[in-house]
Amino acid sequence: MSSKNPETRTRILQATCKLLEADRGKGVRMSDIAKQAGISRQAVYLHFSKRSDLLIATTLYIDEIKDVEGRLQASRNATTGVQRLELFVDAWCHYIAEIYPIAKALLAMKETDEDAAAAWEHRMAALRDGCEAAVKALKQDERLSPEHTVKEAVDILWTILSIRNWEHLTIDCGWCSKKYLYKTQSLTKQLFVK
Repeated sequence: MSSKNPETRTRILQATCKLLEADRGKGVRMSDIAKQAGISRQAVYLHFSKRSDLLIATTLYIDEIKDVEGRLQASRNATTGVQRLELFVDAWCHYIAEIYPIAKALLAMKETDEDAAAAWEHRMAALRDGCEAAVKALKQDERLSPEHTVKEAVDILWTILSIRNWEHLTIDCGWCSKKYLYKTQSLTKQLFVK
């Protein structure tokens, strides 16, 4: 079997997604993934030599099938920093609900699983990059509040947009997605836009 077989690779990624969503990721050993995909464990290792690579690839696969690049395009094409911030927050807030089951699994696993932690950190670094781009656009337009440095604003925005905060507000507090989006956009504009 060739390690370049895209069909097998896709089956592995789909199987990993399914296992991550089931039982909050408890069955995500390479052997479990191979069984779910209907292939040998060796075939999984031909495509992904390390489990951390597989988990990172799975998160990227989810981004690909859910078209995260397309979702972010409006933000990236924004003509003002305020628009970029608003559209970035909009894209992320809508995306969280769709990735929550897998995010929840990685969150549950990351405390005791180095590979899950690596996958989680990889995706959170990407989120932070998006936060930084939005904040820098505000700074470039001279609309960033003087109360914050760029780094401080990025730190705060990244924290506001965390999965845990979404979980607390939508699940624990019962906010609907529309309210969560409105309040998050309103808060970020109040905090960062002068």
